[in-house]
Amino acid sequence: MMDTLWFYSDLGFWHVIDWQGLDHFYFIVTLALPFTFKQGKKLLLWVTLFTIGHTLSLVGNFYAEIQFSSYLIELLIPITIGLSSIPLLLTKKHFFESEKSWFFPIMTVLFGIIHGLGFGRYFSMLIPEDAASLSLFSFAIGVELAQIFIVLGVLFINVLVLQIFKMNRQKWEFLIGAMVLSQVLVMIFERI
Repeated sequence: MMDTLWFYSDLGFWHVIDWQGLDHFYFIVTLALPFTFKQGKKLLLWVTLFTIGHTLSLVGNFYAEIQFSSYLIELLIPITIGLSSIPLLLTKKHFFESEKSWFFPIMTVLFGIIHGLGFGRYFSMLIPEDAASLSLFSFAIGVELAQIFIVLGVLFINVLVLQIFKMNRQKWEFLIGAMVLSQVLVMIFERI
């Protein structure tokens, strides 16, 4: 049991911190960049919503063998990252910063589902039938821990750039948003 817990938690962690496929990394960076440590609870909720969506698609794929076009999913993954980088490029963000807006939490769950579908078939081949629930749960723990690791890194870099080096927040977000969007466009053109 502990071996299964460790193996799938480790697999989940390195699934997110995979330098060969930076889609999770880019998404979490764009999600976390507008936040500060003071807003950590809200950000952690959003990261967890992404993990929930990701896990739901893995569970659905394993138990219900959901049929979908892998081509479409592989194309939608960078599109979701591109969409999440758009608020970083905007100067007026009233809609996006509203405390009452459910737009981003709902989109975060949907994006998690899409990202999970991209890994679902492969992951279903790895899970032993007799330990499916534990494997899925352990993988989700690993994904969540990796995402928290990235979030902490982003928040720490924000402190350095914005408070120590005194860079303008709007310019900082625009710069990172533009960098991520440029990488996303490359990913999209590679997958078309």
